[in-house]
This record gives sequence, C-alpha cells and structure tokens, in this order.
Amino acid sequence: MAAPRIRRADKSDWQQIWPFWHEIVAAGDTYAYPPDIDSAAGRALWFGVPPEQTWVAELGSELVATYHLGPNHAGPGSHIANASYMVSAGVRGLGIGRTMVVHSIEQASEAGYRGMQFNAVAASNLGAVRLYSDLGFEVVGRIPGGFRHPSQGFVELLIMFRPL
Repeated sequence: MAAPRIRRADKSDWQQIWPFWHEIVAAGDTYAYPPDIDSAAGRALWFGVPPEQTWVAELGSELVATYHLGPNHAGPGSHIANASYMVSAGVRGLGIGRTMVVHSIEQASEAGYRGMQFNAVAASNLGAVRLYSDLGFEVVGRIPGGFRHPSQGFVELLIMFRPL
C-alpha cells in the first residue's frame, strides 16, 4: 500500500469526512461525543476555530482519515496540544492511524506546543491505547467508570500525555 498523503483539510472536505466520522461517533464505543450528533454540529466541532487545525489523509482520490489538532485548554494551558483521530473502517489496520498520530506530533511540535494530552481515551479502545503508548504517551490519570461503553458498560477513561 502506498503511504497516504496528509494535507490540511478545508471545510469542503466535510462531505467526505462526515460518513466515516458519523459512523465512528454513532457507534458510541470510542468518543464521548453525542452518538446522535448531526452533520452541522459535527463539522463545527471538528473544524473549530484557529489555532485549531484539521488534517485529512488521502489514498489516491479517496479521503480515508482525519485528525483535529489544537490547544488542550485556553490561556495558561494553551501550550499543551490535544488531538483526535478518525480512520475509515475500510482502511483500519494499515498503519494510517499511526501515520496520522506521528504527523500530529510533528505539527504540534512545529506549532510550539510543549506537550500533547489526550483527555478521554476509553480504556476499552485497546488499539488506541497501544498505539499511543508505543509513541511515547503515558497514562497520567484514570477516571473509574468515566466512559459509558454501549456493550461493556462503564469503563475507565484514561488521560494520556507525552512531552514534545
């Protein structure tokens, strides 16, 4: 498989992002977004406002993944980045998620962030926890029962961090 091309997204990309973004969110097993979120609210959330950035990964002419990067908090906490990733089901397991996380770390570092923090990683999302750990993130906090998984019930929510 050829490596995906990663580029900055523009709002016209939402038409291609929405189907897989919505499928992931509607499943309710990885993100703490409302499963019934509509397209307009999803787009507003995913594209945010500067300095937030949205990126996409393309294979050929197909948009297959996206990530959102921005400050984890405002003001005195704005030097720590936060990112979220969505990979279309048809290309999972091909390393695209890893490529995007590495890319987001590079972009965050170039933007001057001093670290990256994930606030809400469901412990049941074993692939994400393993990937983030492999890339140097450590669990710095745990919220028992912090995520309501649709089939596993209340599972631990992890806060993961790595310096940049």
